[in-house]
Amino acid sequence: MSVRHRKTATLMLVAILSLSVILGCAKQEDTPVSTSMNGAANEKTITLSWPRDIGTMNPHVYNPSQLFAQSMIYEPLVSYKQGGKLEPALAESWAISKDGKTYTFKLRKGVKFSDGSPFNAAIVKKNFDAIMKNEKTHSWLGVVGVLDKTEVVDDSTFRLMLKEPYYPVLQDLSVVRPFRFLGEAGFPDDGDTSKGIKKPVGTGPWMLDEYKQDEYATFKRNPNYWGTAPKVDKIIVKIIPDSETRVMAFEKGDLDLIYGEGVISLDAFKQLRDTDKYVTQLSEPVGTRSLLLNSSNPKLADLRVRLALQHGFNKQAMVEGVTSGLEEKADTVLSKNYPYTNMDLQPVSYDVEKSKALLDEAGWKLPAGGTVREKDGQQLDFELIFDKTDPIQKAMAETIQAEWGELGVKVNLTGLELTVQIKRLRSNQFDLYFWYNYGAPYDPHSFINVIAKKSFGISETLSALPMKKELDQQVHEALSSTDETKRQELYGSILKTLQEQSAIVPISYIKKTAVYQKKITNFVFPANRDENPFGGIAIGK
Repeated sequence: MSVRHRKTATLMLVAILSLSVILGCAKQEDTPVSTSMNGAANEKTITLSWPRDIGTMNPHVYNPSQLFAQSMIYEPLVSYKQGGKLEPALAESWAISKDGKTYTFKLRKGVKFSDGSPFNAAIVKKNFDAIMKNEKTHSWLGVVGVLDKTEVVDDSTFRLMLKEPYYPVLQDLSVVRPFRFLGEAGFPDDGDTSKGIKKPVGTGPWMLDEYKQDEYATFKRNPNYWGTAPKVDKIIVKIIPDSETRVMAFEKGDLDLIYGEGVISLDAFKQLRDTDKYVTQLSEPVGTRSLLLNSSNPKLADLRVRLALQHGFNKQAMVEGVTSGLEEKADTVLSKNYPYTNMDLQPVSYDVEKSKALLDEAGWKLPAGGTVREKDGQQLDFELIFDKTDPIQKAMAETIQAEWGELGVKVNLTGLELTVQIKRLRSNQFDLYFWYNYGAPYDPHSFINVIAKKSFGISETLSALPMKKELDQQVHEALSSTDETKRQELYGSILKTLQEQSAIVPISYIKKTAVYQKKITNFVFPANRDENPFGGIAIGK
């Protein structure tokens, strides 16, 4: 199921992240592009920055291609909207068999790729075949594991058949990669897109116009776009790795827009917001910062210890101090703006005295004159690993270390490179770990999937929970159920159990930031965490 390699977020957003863990690098064949950014004086152009190069623009691979840019060129069959609503995109309608194993898509007629070639069921199947040829690479996405075969019914009808029911098929098909569609002219001669593409040819509203690696990329409107044409003529993406330099360029007027997750510091965002020169926005929650308490560690296998740790630090004060109040305290692992998550769960409150009492009850006592609790000759100590390049993780780790130290719990901090951190998560070699869910359209189904499915690290974290087998069974039933009411009940039970077991401690809800010049209008954050926000953006009234 969806594991978001974002960074992001995704981690994975993931993380998103995104939110995402799977790395797929493809070398795109050289395509002649102009290296000039000069445009006509009357063109409506928006210039933004991004921390890294946009990548190869191959729709079927992962890093280094950037999700927002891929989504400008390539489109899905189904589009994910606010509140989890699924709407037609390249498929104008679909039908699902009663057993939940056959999906028949009626494709939108008259759609053309940016080079004028037709979009039809044959090219849809060719894309699916190319993706499934590298099934192992894409195994993180649930639909890949259950997909049996695909077929062209007629020119405008495409069908896929599953080995077993899996309700989030449409959600998985709405993600930015890999199930988006490359035109015939973009395919390599052997059809294997994992090795690279000839050129980025999509059906989306934008097409790559000018590009200089690690410097800039310019996108212009696709003249063959089937939908409503963008309100601006060009989007220029300047590659500026340093966030402070990015802010300086914006204040000088060299940039019109900065948006995303972590693209500038929260302090810088707050300073820009506090002036009257610019417009700023915060999105709805796109993910949750959580702390994993590894129950396979014997000290953390005790629910009383896990609850004591969650009761024992002031999340509200920490979030306000570390994020300048731009993130909000999280009481639940998933925010309520996903399908199946709008339910009332009992939050774990900040209560130092209750925390101390639980630790005492669990047998962890402070020795006379000591500062660290002990039991059976062992100290109550843990290692908290964090991404050493992430200032928010570092500040939160230091805050937790100090607050738990007051309880008699020793926390040793270890800053690691992200790749090492992820490796330790997946090998279950940690005590405490910052983790992020994947966001829309991946959650909540991807979140519950990694609870049950081994190899991602989360299932192993929960391994000592007494009801783990029952939890895994509920996850399987929820993902395969064709009964909407039953699914809601199962999600309710799963999320309630996780809330009560306190092995995944929610800290704060992550939000995207946007700051832009006042000439820009109609800026709206997309519901899909990875999509670009340029659909309705305009200049002036």
